[in-house]
Amino acid sequence: MTDFAQAFAPFAEKMRRAGLPEIVVRTFAYYFEQLLSGETGLIPESEIEPVTALPDVEAFPESLAESGHKALKRTVLLKLNGGLGTTMGLDKAKSLLEVKEGLSFLDIIARQALHAGVPLILMNSFRTHADSLAALAVYPELKGELPLDFVQHKVPKIDQRTLSPVSWPEDPALEWNPPGHGDIYTALVTSGMLERLLAAGYEYAFVSNADNLGAVIDATILGYFVEERIPFLMECADRTENDRKGGHLARRKDGRLILRESAQCPPEDADAFQDIRRHRYFNTNNLWLNLRALQEVMAARDNILGLPMIRNRKHVDPRRLDSTPVYQLETAMGAAIALFPGAQAIRVPRTRFAPVKSTADLLAVRSDAYVLTADYRLVLHPDRHTPPPSIHLDPDYYRLIAQLEARFPFGPPSLRLCTSLRVEGDFRFGRGVVCEGAVHLQNRLGRQVHIPDHSRLQGVHTFQPEYAGQ
Repeated sequence: MTDFAQAFAPFAEKMRRAGLPEIVVRTFAYYFEQLLSGETGLIPESEIEPVTALPDVEAFPESLAESGHKALKRTVLLKLNGGLGTTMGLDKAKSLLEVKEGLSFLDIIARQALHAGVPLILMNSFRTHADSLAALAVYPELKGELPLDFVQHKVPKIDQRTLSPVSWPEDPALEWNPPGHGDIYTALVTSGMLERLLAAGYEYAFVSNADNLGAVIDATILGYFVEERIPFLMECADRTENDRKGGHLARRKDGRLILRESAQCPPEDADAFQDIRRHRYFNTNNLWLNLRALQEVMAARDNILGLPMIRNRKHVDPRRLDSTPVYQLETAMGAAIALFPGAQAIRVPRTRFAPVKSTADLLAVRSDAYVLTADYRLVLHPDRHTPPPSIHLDPDYYRLIAQLEARFPFGPPSLRLCTSLRVEGDFRFGRGVVCEGAVHLQNRLGRQVHIPDHSRLQGVHTFQPEYAGQ
């Protein structure tokens, strides 16, 4: 038995015992062999070139929308819905959070699909499957010839010290991790969903994250995708200072477009990675797939797409830094742009990117800085002539949903005219509070400060003890 076969045998046994499809076992073996041989998945700056310009959707002719509308009957809306929102203290699908006008992310997504007249399909995890389908039961009109979801896979976490499957008897579920949203291509095959879509006459899929309510079916983009016969299309937006640490689009020396995530950047290239003038575009994770092209590429590669590996260093229990250090091998869905001949990227406006990754993001989208349009898009208020408000909330008091809602019991303050809100320390906001311009609150009293009802906040407000003689 070779060294690799011997090292991989316990992983294969564990995965088969868990009932994972053989394609998933072989795919994990592909990445484990890279890890074993010393591969890091890093993409150095010396191997890539910046992308200096992209086709701009805001300059596309209106005639493309007609082609897009004709293609809607062959298009599905596919949402990545595997996230639990654990960083915000949730143990259920993040998409079940209320976000606007009493509606959850999933409510709004369902209405977006119904408005566009396209089938909705969720890629759930085993943790989000049941709750999400139960939530969609109130929309019986979504039910059709296609299942409402398919489930992504799980793979073993790897003990960093021994490079063997990690063992964690006190919670065996933590021995597994989702393999990143790059698993979508494998899961479409193993679930039979790809075959069912093609058999039912569907040719195109618009894929995006469930927490990004700016990502709706756009007839003009669909028309461009169809008319140009593109197999794989990525929507990118301009990077801002807030996006410096996120992944960016680049080009290999051979001309192929690639996606580089922060975990794939060598430490010595961090400055170049974060230079938003050099690397101008980031992946919104809004993708358009030609389903027939996907089937052909998967078949040609024996169903192992071969996306670039992302090696994440974690702890087996993410809540305990004293737990066993592990590797989590993951892939990014957008990285497939390098594997489809003829794949393209386009520049889209920031309105198509409004994700919620933290309680600060949630506060923003719940506020009046954003509005829900008649076609269920979440967009900035038309009165705003600036980017979204930049919000920083003290993680000691606002990181978890329960903490946020206890301190904003009447909902968010008005942020329609706010450029930035920075909150340091413990504050409880009253009813009808308005923030204008740049607002900075500092609480150094050692006890909670109450912001009175209908306060209007501007500039810096510091609360600190008064000492005699000052």
